Amino acid sequence: MPMSTQRDLTSGGILKNIVYFSLPFLLSYFLQTLYGLADLFIIGQYGCVADTTAVSIGGQVMHMLTVIIVSLAMGATVLIGKAVGGKQTEQKNLVIGNTATLFVLLSVVMTVVLLLCVTFLVRLMATPVEAVEGTTRYLLICFAGIPFITAYNIISSIYRGMGDSKSPMYFVAVACVFNIALDLLFIGSLGWGPSGAALGTVLAQAISLVLALVFTIRKQKMEGLSRFHFKLRREITGKIMRIGIPVSAQDCFIQISFILITIFANQRGLNDAAAVGIVEKLIGILFLIPSSLLSSVSTLCAQNIGAGKPERVRKTLFYSIAIACGFGFVSSVAFQFVAPWFVSLFTQEAEVVRMGAEYMRSYVWDCMFAGVHFCFTGYFCAYGRSEIAFLHNTLSIILARVPGAYLASIYCISLYPMGWAAPIGSLISIIVCTVAYKWLKLSEDKLNLTN
Repeated sequence: MPMSTQRDLTSGGILKNIVYFSLPFLLSYFLQTLYGLADLFIIGQYGCVADTTAVSIGGQVMHMLTVIIVSLAMGATVLIGKAVGGKQTEQKNLVIGNTATLFVLLSVVMTVVLLLCVTFLVRLMATPVEAVEGTTRYLLICFAGIPFITAYNIISSIYRGMGDSKSPMYFVAVACVFNIALDLLFIGSLGWGPSGAALGTVLAQAISLVLALVFTIRKQKMEGLSRFHFKLRREITGKIMRIGIPVSAQDCFIQISFILITIFANQRGLNDAAAVGIVEKLIGILFLIPSSLLSSVSTLCAQNIGAGKPERVRKTLFYSIAIACGFGFVSSVAFQFVAPWFVSLFTQEAEVVRMGAEYMRSYVWDCMFAGVHFCFTGYFCAYGRSEIAFLHNTLSIILARVPGAYLASIYCISLYPMGWAAPIGSLISIIVCTVAYKWLKLSEDKLNLTN
């Protein structure tokens, strides 16, 4: 008998479901963070400064590309979740098949276009002359492996839509282990530098992909799936892209805003740049919790929407917001006292530690505020209204994050005021999300009265 990989998230304790489903997400994101740090750490041990710079810049480009792919796949995760919640096996298989075909075609197009644009991208990133060759080689190899990277992330998105967040965690763990092993071989033993780092990344994800496919086929994880389901259908691919494109666009803007804030810090001087860079790493680790809640809320809400249980959808949102606020508040208060110690883990320069602690004490509050709008974003995506997520993030970036950081970087001596740009931006997002939530609820109530 086939073994179903689906997990029913439409019954049982809501808080229990959130915790059960989000923990593997959290571990997956942690492993992905470790995955990215491994390349930089190992190249730093065996390569020169130019090699490290090449991998750092190339890694930024690939991170943005991966974010775009995962964000686009949000549409598939939500549609699969709704089909699973509504017990619509045929619809679920149609979404899975169309997702696979659509992203295979997209990956081929992306590979060709990006390979032709490598030189342009290296110049666009203002790559130092010493690192141009290494960055170019790194990106050429990674771009050639885009089909593997895309397929690897799409399989994980499909599993999550079916309520299985554990299997993707195992896939990431396999990729992480192989990446570290291959980096040590290619960079450490063979001395291939940035090329070895890129090759290790692509091969690790290819190996993980193969193992995921073998696991899926042998365990019959997607029963009923046939060639028929892989034929593209405009109505299905249209829904996938309508949800995925706004999410992808907002994530691109967020990444761009981070780059701009880094540039503002760089213009203030070396110590400021180092302090901001260290704090960004620390904030990235803290944000693993809100990020895992966003992904969990979208899947849990999608299944309950498909099952016709709006009350569970709302409770899922509120419980998740409570978790995000609790974690964010405790972290923010704690870092008022321990910020210098954490910054000192990355540098022994007293001035950098002082400036980094200042920046961290204000910036860290965004962990709580952003956690709230992350949960709202997952909720809106589950309802297929990802344009609301795009709107609130865009307004946040345009009205507060970028201009606030810019003005503070020019007129303030301390980095403390600059750190408040992010939390203020998140407060704008929360206001927009709250208004949008009340509007959607009012529309839903009117529809129920009409029926």
